[in-house]
Amino acid sequence: MTDLLHAAAARPAGGPDFRLRVPTEEDAYAWHRVFDDPEVMEYHGGRSAELSVYQEFTARQRRHDAERGFCLWTLLDGAGQVVGFTGAQPWPHPWGPVGEVEIGWRLARPAWGRGYATAAARETLERVRAAGVGRVVAMVNARNERSVAVTRRLGMTLMEAAPIPGRAGELAHRYGLEL
Repeated sequence: MTDLLHAAAARPAGGPDFRLRVPTEEDAYAWHRVFDDPEVMEYHGGRSAELSVYQEFTARQRRHDAERGFCLWTLLDGAGQVVGFTGAQPWPHPWGPVGEVEIGWRLARPAWGRGYATAAARETLERVRAAGVGRVVAMVNARNERSVAVTRRLGMTLMEAAPIPGRAGELAHRYGLEL
C-alpha cells in the first residue's frame, strides 16, 4: 500500500484540503500531542493516553494496512500538519460489534468544524470498499453530537445502543452502513 493517500478526487468543491497516510513511528508523538486535550478526549476516557499506547496503536495500524489494505490513517491538513486520524480497523474490543470493521475519526480541537472528519471518512469508505469490505459500523458515544452528525452525513443508520463497559451510564450508539 502507498504510504501517502491524497484525497483530492474524493473532496467536494470547497471541502478541506487533506491527505491520509499510513501512520509512521513519528505519528505516535503527533497523536499524543494533538489528543492531549480534555475536550478531544471527553468521549474517550477523558484524558490522553500515555505515549506508549500511541506507539503500539500506530504500529497496529501499520499492520492493519499491510494485511488488510486499510487502517486508521494519519490525517494531515493542507499544510502537512497532523490534525488527527480517520480510517477503519477491525473492532478492537471484546464487547460491541466483534468481528465488524469500524470506521472512526479523532481530530485535534483546532480542526473541529472544518469538514475534515466527514471528508476523510468519505475517502475511507471508498478505500475500504475497494479493499472488499461490504459493511462498516461506527461506535459513537451517544452524547458525542459532532460524531453523530458525521455518521448522518455519511448516510449511516442507527442500529442499537449499548452500555459502554466501565463507564457507568454511558451509551454507545452502533451505526451501520452497507457499502
